[in-house]
Amino acid sequence: MLHQPSNIINQAENTDFLPINGTDYLELYVGNCKQAAHYYQSAFGFQPLAYAGLETGLKDRESYVLQQGKIRLVLTSPLHGGTEIGKHIDKHGDGVKVVALWVDDARDAYYETISRGAKPYMEPVEEKDEHGTVVRSGIHTYGDTVHIFVERSQYHGVFLPNFRAWTPTYRPSPVGLKFVDHMVGNVGWNEMNEWVNFYGNVMGFNQLVSFDDKDISTEYTALMSKVMSNGNGRIKFPINEPAEGKKKSQVEEYLDFYEGAGVQHLAVATDDIITTVTHLLERGVEFLRVPDNYYEELKGRIGDIDEEIEQLQSLGILVDRDEEGYLLQIFSKPIEPRPTMFFEIIQRKGAKSFGKGNFKALFEAIEREQVLRGTL
Repeated sequence: MLHQPSNIINQAENTDFLPINGTDYLELYVGNCKQAAHYYQSAFGFQPLAYAGLETGLKDRESYVLQQGKIRLVLTSPLHGGTEIGKHIDKHGDGVKVVALWVDDARDAYYETISRGAKPYMEPVEEKDEHGTVVRSGIHTYGDTVHIFVERSQYHGVFLPNFRAWTPTYRPSPVGLKFVDHMVGNVGWNEMNEWVNFYGNVMGFNQLVSFDDKDISTEYTALMSKVMSNGNGRIKFPINEPAEGKKKSQVEEYLDFYEGAGVQHLAVATDDIITTVTHLLERGVEFLRVPDNYYEELKGRIGDIDEEIEQLQSLGILVDRDEEGYLLQIFSKPIEPRPTMFFEIIQRKGAKSFGKGNFKALFEAIEREQVLRGTL
């Protein structure tokens, strides 16, 4: 089901006023960035990159930067009580605060989006050190989440000015994660179209696909989703809202525990999902599992694939096909105490879609977890 609301600017008919090169970094506000960094190294194979804190002149926060492939995570904690970072953690728990976008001109990105109705978060600022200059600016999006535009063509340091290289001896190996495939936001009741229009009108994104409660529902719960993408397709933001069902959906559960809209999950790509998931399981990452009868029906539904179905079943990996090819995907359980943020591991073999054929089995698996939490 493909459609584009009439009040969204059709980017195909207009100049791309906000060219984006890719995701620059994701900054998570967390209660203990030192321990969180250890977790992302040990469990997910992220590599240490940079550090900022008291030793680099920061007085209010500490940040560790980790990288795997093109994925950069910034983990930030406050150093004092009563800070905005601390208030964010107190309200939401650990979660994504900044989705940073790599652009050629951060000033232009800021003024173009502000002129189209974006709420300012950070006016353009030059940040300098001995390695060069970075220009950053920012706008608000759903909930307390923000987009920061990063212009770094004149910078040759490890990450950003006033960060130093972080070179610990502890370096677990990577697991094969390459880049951010897409990033899902959960918003409140009847707010999906508001944010779809925001990404269309303010940021020049196009709608790729939409799913209604007939596509994404089980006996008990339902949700609605629309996928927005920038001009070159490197940034894809599915936006979810709850839909009426007999019981509380996963989106409602997220909104209750995150206390508002926010980033629900990060989908990260790999070229070899079997090897990646094998390593993640060995390191203690827990994934949702679907019933074995999913795999009994799989061959007839998706046709011939390169992988052995028995191996996919042993790991819990799901498969779906579209007109372009097929994809393989698996979803972690929430990685925080609150049932909020989780990861999706995805490998695309031509497919451009998001696994519609897996929705029912996946959401029933989520509901089984909700039953255990007493939140369905």
